[in-house]
Amino acid sequence: MTLEKFLKSKPYLTWYIADKKNISPAVAVEMILNYGNWQDVKQLIKILGIKKVAEIFKEKSKKSKIGRTNYRPEVTNYFNLYFKKYA
Repeated sequence: MTLEKFLKSKPYLTWYIADKKNISPAVAVEMILNYGNWQDVKQLIKILGIKKVAEIFKEKSKKSKIGRTNYRPEVTNYFNLYFKKYA
């Protein structure tokens, strides 16, 4: 299964995005980790691989210069611990 097909089957993750065909892996990781269930996370890891998902998460979960990130604090905490152990 491709990332595009997976996201197409999960409209509750992409309801606010107009162009669903050009969703980047970074945006997909953010949406799934923030709003998906555990089955969605497992499928994402199966599609992209745990190292790629961890790499994207680590890069995008860093706070920007204005001290902001798009990940919820509890998501950041959980997946920092998760990827530290499993990736």
